[in-house]
Amino acid sequence: MSGDQLVLVDFFATWCQPCKMMHPILKQVKEVLGDRIRIIKVDVDKYGVAASQYGIQSVPTLMLFRHGEVLWRTSGVMQKSELLATIDPFLR
Repeated sequence: MSGDQLVLVDFFATWCQPCKMMHPILKQVKEVLGDRIRIIKVDVDKYGVAASQYGIQSVPTLMLFRHGEVLWRTSGVMQKSELLATIDPFLR
């Protein structure tokens, strides 16, 4: 997460219904943005230390990074168009 590429991290849990709703949305976002973004999924039940490190208290939580710095974060489900509109300014 320390490179120049944007990295979108999805903190999720397998038992979380809203997280399951985000899966196809994130897949569509990746299809649209291609190599301009890297998407990483982090299971909070398997990687609790990472979740704690970033203060994750609810899932899904999305965080956008560049050069290891948090640029943006939100919790809850976002629609594809909403997520793309949020990411777009960081691609410039």
